[in-house]
Amino acid sequence: MNESILETVKKLLGVAEECEDFDADIIAYINMALFALVQMGVGPAGGYCITGKENVWGEFLADPVQAAAVKAYIAVKVRLLGFDPPQSSSTMEALKNTAAEMEWRLNLEHDRPEEETSC
Repeated sequence: MNESILETVKKLLGVAEECEDFDADIIAYINMALFALVQMGVGPAGGYCITGKENVWGEFLADPVQAAAVKAYIAVKVRLLGFDPPQSSSTMEALKNTAAEMEWRLNLEHDRPEEETSC
C-alpha cells in the first residue's frame, strides 16, 4: 500500500514513470476522481488530494481489496476526464459504462458492514 498513486495511475495509462510531461494534468484528473470517490463514501471522510508522486495509496485507503478496485476506477476516470480519451464513440461509451459499473460496485462495497477481506 506504499505505492505512489501517481506512478500507479501513470503505469495503468501506459505513461512511462520517468516521463513527467503530463504529471500536472494527470494529478488534476486523479484529484477529481478522488473527490468523486470521497463523495461516494470511499476514502477519508475529510477528503483527499495528491500533489505528486510522494502520495501513496495507504494514505487514501487502508483496505487492500478496495484499493485494488479504486486503482482501476481512477485510471478509467482519468481517461474519461480528458487524459488520452478514446477517439471511437463506441469505445468511449464502453469506458463510461465501465466507470458507472465500478462506481456502483464501490458504493455497494462501502455500504456493506465491516468484515475481513483479503486480496
